[in-house]
Amino acid sequence: MPTSPSSSAQAAREALAVRLSHLRKDAGLTGRELSARCGWHPAKTTRIQKGEAPPSDTDIRAWCAACGAEEQIENLIAIARAVDSMYVEWRRLHRDGLRTMQQNVNSRHEKARVCRTYVSNVIPGYLQTPAYATALLTSITTFQGTPNDVAEAVAARVARSRFLYEGGHRYVVLMEESVLRARFGGADAMAAQLRHLLTVMPLASVSLGVIPFSAPRVIWPLEAFYVYDDRHAVVETLTAEVNITQPRELADYAQAFAGLAEMAVHGDNARALITAAIDALG
Repeated sequence: MPTSPSSSAQAAREALAVRLSHLRKDAGLTGRELSARCGWHPAKTTRIQKGEAPPSDTDIRAWCAACGAEEQIENLIAIARAVDSMYVEWRRLHRDGLRTMQQNVNSRHEKARVCRTYVSNVIPGYLQTPAYATALLTSITTFQGTPNDVAEAVAARVARSRFLYEGGHRYVVLMEESVLRARFGGADAMAAQLRHLLTVMPLASVSLGVIPFSAPRVIWPLEAFYVYDDRHAVVETLTAEVNITQPRELADYAQAFAGLAEMAVHGDNARALITAAIDALG
């Protein structure tokens, strides 16, 4: 089972650190000697070699030059940038607002044939109504303190729903019952959002399962994750988006999704839980 959603990123970071450490050793340099050639404090070399500090492009160029391994520069920079994209903080992704990130996610969905989604916090973006999305993205913007472009971000997010109707996409969704009860945008907006779920459930492109509060747990509640065509998983933590492509970890998330699916109800039973959540709104 998945243990830490950032484990792939950390493993890749450590692998890059090992590559750099080997370059230093192959050049016959101590950490202090390499640090002197690079013009920085030895503590920086230690942090890079332990995978604690990600090296910048400039750091890698200096490191390779110090080791007489200039031919490795471009390859190692490419690896470092790939590692950097695996674990990206939301504030960095949203530094100019939410709209650009929403458009990037739309591109991700456009390319995927099958998206398996598990949510324990909020309704997936491609199933959200404008009012629900507005309330949610407003709260995210306020929490992160990033530029407010909520109206544009909502338009981009709601546009994602077109993939339910075109392009042969398939969405397999599992959500905790608590998602149906967490209110965004007030009672009226939440009721409209829940009725929208009832509307999309009959679509051939959608399989919607709800994990009841009373279900005996086979898998514990996890952070929200999306698996695209069994080749790419995205895990959403409080502070970052984690991108997973390592086959072993992808298999773990597939196994977790299968276990969560065993606990979910579908069809009339799922509709009954949604209807009960609507009724609870008064």
